[in-house]
Amino acid sequence: MSQETTRNERHAARMARKKAIIDAHIAEANIDTGIMILLTGNGKGKSSSAFGMVARSIGHGMKVGVVQFIKNRTDTGEEALLGKHCDWHVMGDGFTWETQNFESDKAKSEQAWALAAKMLNDPSYDVVVLDELTYCLSYGYLDKATVIRDIESRPEMQHVVVTGRAAVPELREIADTITELNDEKHAYKAGIRAQKGLEW
Repeated sequence: MSQETTRNERHAARMARKKAIIDAHIAEANIDTGIMILLTGNGKGKSSSAFGMVARSIGHGMKVGVVQFIKNRTDTGEEALLGKHCDWHVMGDGFTWETQNFESDKAKSEQAWALAAKMLNDPSYDVVVLDELTYCLSYGYLDKATVIRDIESRPEMQHVVVTGRAAVPELREIADTITELNDEKHAYKAGIRAQKGLEW
């Protein structure tokens, strides 16, 4: 028996064992329900990941709502494309270090949450994305108990995706899936400014 044949047989046996384990886990996951996904951490890609799910959901004919907290740009590539196919709202005045006004940021956040709460209470929405919501909780712009209550009392089959750095423990507690994106290396730190199509 050649060395290549032996290697192929070992590989096939290893993959067969792996497949059996994966198939067993898939068989155990048999519940259909709305889930909450939390994308947090200092790394790039939180909103990008959420908008990938928006595109995927639209492709399946699902109704999607997007509320962007803090952000105020309306010239992004994601809005230009996806905003034609879903309910998209840019509700901020700009990042908090630009506005430097607690009361104004709080008022804008509350206005955005009023819209988000309507979506979360509407069973016609299959997916609701709350982009950069985490800042509104960690900076005290929104009442944590109200936000958690509204997310938890949403329709049974509605999915929610929350993005932003430094997610508070209360959000982590109710999330079904949490992905922490780490900032291992970023072009910005080398003096490269945000690039069209990659950052906006």
